[in-house]
Amino acid sequence: MANPLRGEVFRLYKNLLYLGREYPKGAAYFRERLKSAFMKNKDEKDPEKIKALVARGDFVIKELEALYYLRKYRAMKKRYYETEE
Repeated sequence: MANPLRGEVFRLYKNLLYLGREYPKGAAYFRERLKSAFMKNKDEKDPEKIKALVARGDFVIKELEALYYLRKYRAMKKRYYETEE
């Protein structure tokens, strides 16, 4: 029987892979870490545990978005305002 949460896990993986393209340490580094994290939990069968792992993945997505927005903000601030030294 197919797992009903499989689509949600696949969506999470694709979103994280997309967000990882701009990761500061490089896309290859992010892809390796992402694959190892998903492979570590590949044999999980408990739906509640899977939901908890997906929720943690959604939290990671929010953190990555915050990291990228902060980087954009800092670049814009540096571009338009003088540094106070």
